[in-house]
Amino acid sequence: MEIVYIVMPAYNESDNIQKIVMEWYPIIEKIGDKSKLLIVDDSSTDNTFQILQDLQKQYKNLEIITKSNSGHGITCLYAYNIAILNGADWIFQTDSDGQTDPNEFWQFWKLREEYDFLIGLRNNREDGISRILVTKILRIILLLIFKENIPDANTPFRLIRAEVLKKYLKIIPKDSFLANVIMSTLIVKDKLRFIWIPINFKTRQGGVNSINFKKIIKIGIKALKDFRMIKKNI
Repeated sequence: MEIVYIVMPAYNESDNIQKIVMEWYPIIEKIGDKSKLLIVDDSSTDNTFQILQDLQKQYKNLEIITKSNSGHGITCLYAYNIAILNGADWIFQTDSDGQTDPNEFWQFWKLREEYDFLIGLRNNREDGISRILVTKILRIILLLIFKENIPDANTPFRLIRAEVLKKYLKIIPKDSFLANVIMSTLIVKDKLRFIWIPINFKTRQGGVNSINFKKIIKIGIKALKDFRMIKKNI
């Protein structure tokens, strides 16, 4: 039986986290006993981790970890490595803010034997014009640097074969804020078996978005350095 790890970074998600666990955990139950829902708390300043500790008493295949604050991309990399070390065959990454629909997971899972990387293409986005603009700008930057047209490189709804992910974890800078963007770009550039699948993308279901304009600029500058460095090495 295949083992899947559903991994989520979490930061100050006390308004959402209980509902998120309740919505996503049935997938783990259906797939099999060794599969896990892994949530990595990025040093939340609210009671996100305490809520997760209480939930863990009820959900035996819920794994929780808390670590020093490092941001979304680095936390994703941290979760990916844990999943691989624990024998996952597949890793599925999404976020803990309630913007994605767990029911849409199954269309990815059904196609897994045909692909190494399955990623959502966000349609009918409700997360605001500024986020949509960032995605469009990022698409242009990736086209200019890597000569690849990647419609939605940062979608937090992706199913990755573990053996493929291992390869890219060796390439992606460990301090990258946009680790998922780099992963998507390299997989497309390497012409692996990948597919974009349209998904819905809701507005944040509670809490406050931790990314502001100042952080976007900082992430953007760091990302450009990472992109140029990676381009030299491929």
